[in-house]
Amino acid sequence: MAGTHVAARWEDSFHRRLTPYLKSRGWRPRTIPYIGYGSESFLRVLGRVVMGRRIEAESHVDNAATAEELAEAVFTQRGWRSYITAPVGYIPVTVRIGDAEYRTRTDRSGYIDLEIRDHGLPPGWHDITIATRAARPETARVQVVGDDVRLGLVSDLDDTVMVTSVPRPFIAIWNTFVRHGSARRVVPGMAAMYDEVTAREPGAPTFYLSTGAWNIMPTLVQVLRAGGYPAGAMLMTDWGPTNTGWFRSGQEHKRSALRRLRKEFPNIRWVLVGDDGQHDPMIYREFATEHPENVAAIAIRLLTPGEQVLAHGTPVATIDTMWTPMTKGVPEVSGADGTELAPRLRRVLDGRQAPPSEA
Repeated sequence: MAGTHVAARWEDSFHRRLTPYLKSRGWRPRTIPYIGYGSESFLRVLGRVVMGRRIEAESHVDNAATAEELAEAVFTQRGWRSYITAPVGYIPVTVRIGDAEYRTRTDRSGYIDLEIRDHGLPPGWHDITIATRAARPETARVQVVGDDVRLGLVSDLDDTVMVTSVPRPFIAIWNTFVRHGSARRVVPGMAAMYDEVTAREPGAPTFYLSTGAWNIMPTLVQVLRAGGYPAGAMLMTDWGPTNTGWFRSGQEHKRSALRRLRKEFPNIRWVLVGDDGQHDPMIYREFATEHPENVAAIAIRLLTPGEQVLAHGTPVATIDTMWTPMTKGVPEVSGADGTELAPRLRRVLDGRQAPPSEA
């Protein structure tokens, strides 16, 4: 068995020294809850524990006004602040659902990823509690999808629902580390299209699948909320080194997430939404070829030539996107934004064939 990559060993060593130093400066663990999800038989609880200044770690939301103020503070802060974190690895965590308690520990990067069986929650949205040792308990939102639900939506984030110039060199650095989170611009018509899709079946879930880092998730939640997008779990990645290399594979992250969703919700047919600026068409078509029974439709936002240049350096879609064949039996539509995509997607979901110029 291969040993841990040198980058991960260096990172772990750095954090082992950093955490005691921050504690000596008055910092303490702080839990950041993420949106969780599950079915009537399982629940996946997500979050992260990092070191925070005492005033941050002891902040307590006593009313809705305070919560909005804190959210606005996250939304408008400079992007680089989200990446300057000191994760707390292997610390004990207790998840409370009603009177039941479930115990786990964070991983080496401070992440909480706990799967709970037979949780007893009915379909719908619920609040649960995540209690980390030496940190204030935090409330996390989770969505339980009913076993009778047969339709769901999976959406990319960057250049699909919002324009962030990620992973564009130089511009990505500017947007991520310098500009405020509020500078992100939502794509016209996409939120209304998502609402229309999920309204087709009560309880239909929405998942946001991105190669972006978990660090910016609080900002993205505010962007989506301000843009009117439906609430849903975000499946992100960690931007640091892994046990096997310096960086994670964004494409493999998306493939693995889609396979996991299929395993967790075998009876759901997904509407897969992405853009042609990177690898979404290829990944979605591959998944649809392997599991056509689990894909209701593919919808691709077409980037402008200028956006294509910023995305990967050429004014046309990438080679793999252009040459990956469409999947027989799975409808695919494309358009410049949600305003163009919505009627085309509506036609195929209603069982009406889209004209050749729309697919």
